[in-house]
Amino acid sequence: MLGILLSLHLLLQAGMPAPPDTVPRALPPVVVPTDTLVQIVACSPAGRAAVATILFAGNDITRERILRAELDFHEGDSLDLSELRTRLEANRRRLFNLQLFHAVSTQASCRAGKLFVIFALQERFYTFPVPILSLADRNFRSWLNRTDRWQRVDYGLHLLRTNFRGRNEQVIANLQFGFNRKYELFYEAPGLGPYRRVGFGMGISYYQSHTLDYITQSDRQVPLREDESFPVQRFYSTGGLRFRHTVQFLTALDVAYHQEKITETVNQLNPTYFNGLTRREFVNISLVSTRNERNTFAYPLTGRYLQAMLAHRQFLNSTLPALTTLRLRYARYLSLGHGFYYAAGLSGQARISRQLAYADSRALGYEALVRGYDEYVIDGQHYGLFQQGLSYRPFKASQLRLGAIRNPKINTIPLVLYLNLFTDAGYVVSNLSLPQNRLPNRLLSAVGVGLHLVTYYDRVFTAEYTLNGLGETGYFFRTSFPI
Repeated sequence: MLGILLSLHLLLQAGMPAPPDTVPRALPPVVVPTDTLVQIVACSPAGRAAVATILFAGNDITRERILRAELDFHEGDSLDLSELRTRLEANRRRLFNLQLFHAVSTQASCRAGKLFVIFALQERFYTFPVPILSLADRNFRSWLNRTDRWQRVDYGLHLLRTNFRGRNEQVIANLQFGFNRKYELFYEAPGLGPYRRVGFGMGISYYQSHTLDYITQSDRQVPLREDESFPVQRFYSTGGLRFRHTVQFLTALDVAYHQEKITETVNQLNPTYFNGLTRREFVNISLVSTRNERNTFAYPLTGRYLQAMLAHRQFLNSTLPALTTLRLRYARYLSLGHGFYYAAGLSGQARISRQLAYADSRALGYEALVRGYDEYVIDGQHYGLFQQGLSYRPFKASQLRLGAIRNPKINTIPLVLYLNLFTDAGYVVSNLSLPQNRLPNRLLSAVGVGLHLVTYYDRVFTAEYTLNGLGETGYFFRTSFPI
């Protein structure tokens, strides 16, 4: 499996296990072959063995205690050798699903009733500065025809730092200037302490825009543009605790303070936008629990996913009633053999309030979507969504090697292609929609075929051709796994 594993394996076979703190740090890059992710050497298929040593190779940045906290066994534990391969694969997937590594492999060796385990890792790049440059108009021609075109440009920097300090922490900063302005800073520490079980997150955001979608007509949002003022301004700060059993089982408790403003023009055009107000403040308390038992998080093929969210919004404006939201999502992924995979997902939302503002009536067409209705939004209090898909992988995972680049973090490009046949169905319950909006309170359905490409850094690109229940067809492109 590479020079590192070979040298460590020789140490193990010689009965001289090196403790974790003595593993050399100046090691050559770890290159993990995809066909030998789990290897077991000199271990009988029956009986038990005590774990003598657990070693990690290739974690030049990632702290070892971050990795150890994910494992369900430690030095001194006794493992059933008949289940060893399954146990190692489950722990290998836990490390891989931290989404800190290109690849993870493991090897176990037995000697004199003792078990020695090695995890070989290939780290990713963890800093991603992305420049922001966009036009405030709907297309290039309309921007070019304006005399003040250079004042209608958004520019700035989006900075993402994952695995901050080698502790799987995350820092996100957004600095956007120009026509639409955004200033944001977020910090996430998923786990602190020796067992990495309790963490926290915090953030602050301020947003101003010269445009605002102020109403939905004919199931499409209608924008308002004000060049000399900002129709909407939003500020919020948030903080909360993270309760983390493993990367597969997380619970987050957050408290956030929000302040939102709209102009009097927006209030006149749509008095229900903030229920007659131009300014509102509220405190939002949310509890989100996630059980993620999928084989990989980016493009899952087997396993299950369950997430429940309960949020309560208490307005500080005495005239506005409180709002409670419940969301549930469940998905199941099955391997059918011979390169075929099946996925099905069910999600829903319920919102309870005596008077729901237009700004709080989002249902389908935003985060949740019936594919094929991409150009529409369906507002309402409650919704249900069912999605299913049958995927076929025409060939095994392949890798494209770039011989001119020596850095192992970028010189091997994983490429996996899937053909996908899918159907979606959804329903929105609403008593707030305008008469010209025809999609609330009716069944939405769609069928389609797509191509899914899985590549670098958990990136998923999909191209789909869809027929929806309105008889409309279209091509759509997405950047995430749809179920």
